[in-house]
Amino acid sequence: MLFKFPDPPLSGAQILAEVSEVADTIWITVTPPQFLSDDVDGRVLFLRATERLKAQQEGRIVDQPIGGLGDIVMIDSVKDARERGVLHSREPFKAFKEHSVVWEDGSTQLVDAVIWCTGFKASLNHLRSLGVIEPNQTVAVNDGRSIKINNLWLVGYGEWTGMASATLIGVSRTAKAVVDEIAVYLAID
Repeated sequence: MLFKFPDPPLSGAQILAEVSEVADTIWITVTPPQFLSDDVDGRVLFLRATERLKAQQEGRIVDQPIGGLGDIVMIDSVKDARERGVLHSREPFKAFKEHSVVWEDGSTQLVDAVIWCTGFKASLNHLRSLGVIEPNQTVAVNDGRSIKINNLWLVGYGEWTGMASATLIGVSRTAKAVVDEIAVYLAID
């Protein structure tokens, strides 16, 4: 089977919405999914991210509705899946067998295929030998700069490396600031 990455990329909810049109599906999530209201789209999220960034830069807290940069956008295919009743998730299984998964209670369920969506979580294995990975699978940073290693900066890994930095808009902002910090660091060194 050939897998082609979708362009543009799809969320796990979007993949579920599409696959559930042609197959029985089980949606497994580590935490219950959070859905944005139907009227929130990319434009609204961009405005929220921009306002949060401005507030952060000004040292104030912005009063925004709960939800946003990590929640599920209700695009048409996801709304359709909601109408068909497939947007219900259950907690992860504990093991695979040859043709099934094993649930926490020991029961099994047959599966033909598994589509593994990591939920935009950063892969940090390349940093493991540096000893900087925290138990929560992040790296402790201050404005993108590692607390433990003075000459290590991280951008684009998620909210912990800068506001909305797992988005193209957010990462461009945090990356510009980090580049300025690195230039100062190199000039001093």
